Amino acid sequence: MSSSNSSEASSSSVSDVLRTATIAHPNASAPAPEAVSANDLLMAAYDPTKLHPLAQLGDKLDYLLLDDEKTSELPGADTAIPSRGWSDDLCYGTGTMYLGGLTLGGLWGVREGARRPLAVSNTRLRINSVLNSVTRRGTFIGNSAGVMALVYNGVNSSIDGLRGKHDTLGSMAAGAITGALYKSTAGVRPALVAATAISGMAGVWSYVKKSL
Repeated sequence: MSSSNSSEASSSSVSDVLRTATIAHPNASAPAPEAVSANDLLMAAYDPTKLHPLAQLGDKLDYLLLDDEKTSELPGADTAIPSRGWSDDLCYGTGTMYLGGLTLGGLWGVREGARRPLAVSNTRLRINSVLNSVTRRGTFIGNSAGVMALVYNGVNSSIDGLRGKHDTLGSMAAGAITGALYKSTAGVRPALVAATAISGMAGVWSYVKKSL
């Protein structure tokens, strides 16, 4: 009985001490740090080493430097359209030609579908005819232009890398190879015609880029 009374007394005394005790932080008198806004971080007005005191970054913080603004150092590559290398030419050239081919093919399809004679004059049939023509012509021209641009930029970058410079002659050679490959299954004469036409267009495009 006495042991139980003593345990109750000790627990009550402990609870009383904890209830009346005050816990003081060593830095309680220091003012609260000012809140950091997103603008402070973006404008580099806040020291990133203060983000967390346990990080212990100090002066060991490294920054990732990207060469996004670095253009190609190949002689002759400084044209009106800046390029960072063969990957830029490959991606942007192929995408631009593909979208351009889709647009031209779509316009061709609209014109063809609008002028196609129908057995029954009906608005729904006319719209269906236009959509069918746009789908057929747009994908054909877009895919063809994209494939030719892909081959042309790959061949052109390879020629520039082997010769160590970029000029109109290399672009015309790449255009000739691209045209010959594109029409190689149609025979010798169509391949020569395509090689001549695409080589001429590549030469004009290269000259215009250097002249602007």
